[in-house]
Amino acid sequence: MSQDPHSKSPLRVSRRSFLGWSAAGFGSAILASCTQSTTTPTASPAASPAGASPAASPAAGGLPLTAAEAGGLEAIIERAKAEGELSVIALPDDWANYKEMKSSFLQKYPFIKLNDLNPDASSADEIEAIKANQGNSGPQNPDVIDVAFKFGEEAKQAGLLQPYKVATWDTIPAALKDPEGFWFGDYYGVMSFEVNTDVVKTLPEDWSDLLKPEYRGQVALAGDPRKSGQAINAVWAAALGNGGSLEDPGPGLEYFKKMNAAGNFLPVIAKPATIAKGETPIALRWDYNALANRDATGGNPEIAVILPKTGLLAGVYVQAINAFAPRPYAARLWMEHLYSDEGQLIWLKGYSRPVRFDDLNKRDVIPADLKAKLPDAAIYEKAAFPTAAQITPANDKITKNWDSVVGADVK
Repeated sequence: MSQDPHSKSPLRVSRRSFLGWSAAGFGSAILASCTQSTTTPTASPAASPAGASPAASPAAGGLPLTAAEAGGLEAIIERAKAEGELSVIALPDDWANYKEMKSSFLQKYPFIKLNDLNPDASSADEIEAIKANQGNSGPQNPDVIDVAFKFGEEAKQAGLLQPYKVATWDTIPAALKDPEGFWFGDYYGVMSFEVNTDVVKTLPEDWSDLLKPEYRGQVALAGDPRKSGQAINAVWAAALGNGGSLEDPGPGLEYFKKMNAAGNFLPVIAKPATIAKGETPIALRWDYNALANRDATGGNPEIAVILPKTGLLAGVYVQAINAFAPRPYAARLWMEHLYSDEGQLIWLKGYSRPVRFDDLNKRDVIPADLKAKLPDAAIYEKAAFPTAAQITPANDKITKNWDSVVGADVK
């Protein structure tokens, strides 16, 4: 991987400035802030494939809660081989290095056909896909989901998930997983400004800058704030930079109302292609997505990744298995891959902070080329880490009031 051409500028954040959250910094901060769920609704998982006879787990409705219950990883592999397919959803290749994650899984398990459903789907779309496909054994029914933090607990409460605990379960921080295994954190990052510097000559340093006339028709979200976790968190981050708080995201809505009225806001979903073409030259995206896109452009165009001086917000995503997954063993095999050292390092290579980072660091298994890029943790000590109790009400306020306050139909 090449070095960041903007590494000398304090406003353009290099790989060194993003990849290396320290165990004592970012990790401990989020652990201190998150809370655990203690309720256990009953899910309705799919039946075991023909010939499978795993040890029964009351919480899993007869499906194994761990690989050990199934008879070991090899037994999981054999049952997954019999299923022959796995359906994932909302995993774009340029998000958190999922291209390598998917290819490495298929190289390891070539007997699996991967159904890559709707890569650009939002977290809400993923949940709707589960609801819409209950009882459907076809490839369009997603076996697994990767959603913003709040959607994990909500899906559990709705009975849409089944529990599973990967072999490395004990190394996942307790605050970032459902204690019964219905959902578990996978990676996290912070909200940033991704800027096409071929179009934008004066770089914005903070949220207030984006309201200036020089940025007219240039600022876009990376999703629909009524259902996209990334977009919702961008609005929430804007709130923190404009007098709001983790309990009060309202100023974020008012901020986008002003931006929309000023003509600076583009009601278009920003994607790598639109950023590169200059159609959405300033995009509000997770740092790992912005940095990955910067790498992918190879300087054509030049991309700057900027941390706002105020309103720095961290966000966690979670994995879960569909309660009605037609391929529950392939789903389990996928989870074992994601949470293996190999899978965690693949996420790290994509700039997303893997949930088992502290364990990897403690055991000194992070390759030297990645570890050499680890920055001072001071940047992340400034970030706000929402608790589970804060996430749902704040997200609900943003999604439910976007139309009435901002009035921009993002598509």
